[in-house]
Amino acid sequence: MKKSNIVITVPDGLCTYLKAEVESLGLPVKSVTSTSLSTEGTSLDAMMLNLHIRTGHHVLYQIAALRCRDADELYKELLKMPWETIIPSDEYLTVVSNVRNLTIKDTRFANLRAKDAIVDRIQARKGRRPDSGPEESGAVVSLFWRDDRCTVYLDTSGESLSKRGYRRIPLGAPMQETLAAGVVKALRSKEGGGNFVNPMCGSGTLAIEAALAASGRVPGLTRHNFGFFHFMGFDMRAWEEMKKAAKSRVAKTLPSIIVAADKNEKAIDAARKNAMTAGVEQLIRFEICDYADTPVPTGSGAIVLNPGYGMRMGEESQLVETYRGIGSFFKQKCKGCQGAIFTANTSLAGQVGLKAKRKIPFVNGKIECRLYVYDLY
Repeated sequence: MKKSNIVITVPDGLCTYLKAEVESLGLPVKSVTSTSLSTEGTSLDAMMLNLHIRTGHHVLYQIAALRCRDADELYKELLKMPWETIIPSDEYLTVVSNVRNLTIKDTRFANLRAKDAIVDRIQARKGRRPDSGPEESGAVVSLFWRDDRCTVYLDTSGESLSKRGYRRIPLGAPMQETLAAGVVKALRSKEGGGNFVNPMCGSGTLAIEAALAASGRVPGLTRHNFGFFHFMGFDMRAWEEMKKAAKSRVAKTLPSIIVAADKNEKAIDAARKNAMTAGVEQLIRFEICDYADTPVPTGSGAIVLNPGYGMRMGEESQLVETYRGIGSFFKQKCKGCQGAIFTANTSLAGQVGLKAKRKIPFVNGKIECRLYVYDLY
């Protein structure tokens, strides 16, 4: 089967974890940037990546490399490609792009010209043109255009892989699933290793990602739509076999304990329902209590909290006692474990009263954050 370049986009701060994932799947890592990783593989490998990876966002499968100086040349070059053998005429098409070309002032213009070329080609060959628009629910074509060089990809993910499909009740501003997976990987050197306790759990994303990883349940099993569903040439029978094989490797029980706690009863109800959708409800202990009263199982493990950052006027002073209380909770109830706080506020982190063994950088949305990790002797 023909191999092609595959680019996986990734949030800033997660590429180290994505690299380890790709290598564990037996694929080569050709290059890495802060927000992408390049590998090589077949269309089957692209499907496998969509099923398995926890920290990447989009799996882009390269189909062409063009030379075009402006939008008119882009149209002409794309019009030459056999789109009628790639995208069904009754499909829904979206074009997205990352452009740095002096003739393009607005990427939406590049998207429009590319879309026109694709649907005009299909119209000429099939007598019908696909519908098109901004939703990434159908066939998504992605352009990476620098000066006179434009690489064309099929986005085999479609919507971002961070949208696992299990978080039906998000609550507030929850941590993105891919970021939560990165935090879990940073705290657990091996999948399934040690207890995992998440006070202030909110809608349960951290605990759910910990349970998915510990049980070997791959994140793609909860998704019902991928970009490659909408392109010709992808082997859907092979996809069903991949899912079947992945399901057969899922552990029904864990040697470790995962706890999700929150004083808000509605948060625990949402977390439980999200975990049920993810297929891991039976692997998580849910507790309604203040963070300071969270039961910590005996044995080694990680206790991680994601308190408020105090980014708005007047909020920081209100959180000082919370961060000091977390420090007391770590010292009094979590001995022998790793304690961790995920926050963007270095001043509040200093109120914990413990020296961090590690300060691991992450980005939450556009906010630079740190995971402060403490050894609690």
